[in-house]
Amino acid sequence: MGLFADCHVFLYNKRNENRKAEQAVAEYKGNSIELLHKTIEEKDAQIQELQKTIQELNITVANLNETLEEFRRKFFGTSRERAAGRVPDEEAGQKDQTEKSTVRSHTRRKPKAKREELYKNLPVREVRCPMPENQRLCPDCDTVMETIAWQFVREELRITPAKVERIQYMQEVLACPVCREEDTGTIVKAPVPTALLAHSPASPSMAAFVMYQKFLNSVPFYRQEMDWLQMGAPLARETTSNWCIKCALTYFEPVYDRLHEYLVKRDLLHADETVCQVLHEEGRAAASTSYMWIYLTGNDGLPSIILYDYQPGRAGNYAKNFLEGFSGLLECDGYTGYNSVENVILVCCLAHCRRYFFEAVPAARRKKIKLLDINSPEEIPEDAADPEKAKESKRIPAEIGLCYCNKLFRIERTLKAMSPEERKNKRLELEVPVWDSFWSWLATVEPLGGSLLEKAVNYAANHKELLGNYLLDGRCEISNNRAERCAKSYATGRKNFLFHDTVNGARSSAIIYSLVETAKANNLNVFQYLYTLLLYMPDYKQEPAGVEAMMPWNDFIKERCSKVMDTETETPENRGQIPL
Repeated sequence: MGLFADCHVFLYNKRNENRKAEQAVAEYKGNSIELLHKTIEEKDAQIQELQKTIQELNITVANLNETLEEFRRKFFGTSRERAAGRVPDEEAGQKDQTEKSTVRSHTRRKPKAKREELYKNLPVREVRCPMPENQRLCPDCDTVMETIAWQFVREELRITPAKVERIQYMQEVLACPVCREEDTGTIVKAPVPTALLAHSPASPSMAAFVMYQKFLNSVPFYRQEMDWLQMGAPLARETTSNWCIKCALTYFEPVYDRLHEYLVKRDLLHADETVCQVLHEEGRAAASTSYMWIYLTGNDGLPSIILYDYQPGRAGNYAKNFLEGFSGLLECDGYTGYNSVENVILVCCLAHCRRYFFEAVPAARRKKIKLLDINSPEEIPEDAADPEKAKESKRIPAEIGLCYCNKLFRIERTLKAMSPEERKNKRLELEVPVWDSFWSWLATVEPLGGSLLEKAVNYAANHKELLGNYLLDGRCEISNNRAERCAKSYATGRKNFLFHDTVNGARSSAIIYSLVETAKANNLNVFQYLYTLLLYMPDYKQEPAGVEAMMPWNDFIKERCSKVMDTETETPENRGQIPL
């Protein structure tokens, strides 16, 4: 029994040990599996994190490549948006022969103007070519022949280069002989025209020509200095610069202020701004960026007014102060500074929105795209304005967004000749469905973070209401290109003169540019308008009626400034009076 009991105990203990061993093994396996699962989960998390990092790096690389391509385009490529590639000369003939069938029939060209129409404003002088005396006898009977007609042979243009003269005013002095005998000595002097600038050789024609050269032809003062020297009049650039500043602030500013009063009374305006630099401005470094603001009237059927305003910054208060008293529609870009202007409805420019989509298109495809306006000589091609076709052909989102914008511009081109009311009704009929489709499509676009496409999508989404405000009034334009063209006029001059030396120089430039661009917009001869202002304003700058007579739409101005340059018909000594 004892041995049996010992065996039974042994077996029992052995069984317990085996059970414990099995439990330990099972527990070890469970722990190992759990540890393995945990390790796998950690590795999966690491893999996901690495995949996320790789995706972010790929996005960063793509964005940096976009940025690099954009910098390359801006610094080394064409500065125009109409970025069509040039065809080498040796290939041009082949292209003309092989692609004649691709010329679009809808492209219209203006008929070539006749010479009589082109030169109708030029004075005409006949040059008669008589027969020499020794050839006036009849070759048959030797009788002296008579003139029966003067036959037209040809016409040519002749120019008399600019000529500078020294005009010395000699004042007549009268004395009464009877009073002289009575020792009263009565002496009377003849009236003399008012000097444009005291103790200066500047005349209305000289000052107007300097302004005409710089602010219309973009010829800076230092180049004019060389030209004056060739004409025998060594005028330093500092002298001509002072003429412009003094004449603008003394004689032109009253006209500018009056135009400003008319401007803010309108109910439809455009606005834009561009950078400039002033070297000597109190409290600011020479390299500081200043701004030239541009404000102009819209397509309201009234005479055009274009005003420039120099300001040291781009804060919205500058626009708010300049447009104080204005109430209506203000067309501009998406700059938030215009939100400061009170009592206005902002109308955002579609051209800016389209430009963001254009810049998001890869450079290789962008070269084949032309950004055409409704006033461009060439019409936007139909295939470039069909977003549905672009979707079917699986074009990239940037190109689809561009097609939507082009479609709206293409429709606008067909509405140009309509009255404002008809245009508004047609817009609601034809363009609202395009906008609805555009916003529905835009909601489905998922651009990469930080990409150019994201900027385009965000710009459109953030300005959704403002982009559609042009539908409120048929006089509104779909883009702010009217203001951008005026900004380009200043930018062209800035490219030549580079900077303004003083604040007064910047202010005077703003005033003169305003009068030049307003004269152009009202179909006046720019030189003649500047000359007429300088001819009359010395005597009329304090008279409101005289300033009013200088408005570009006044009959007095239209009569004198609608033809070619003329400084001989009216001069300071025989100019006459303004009919007030």
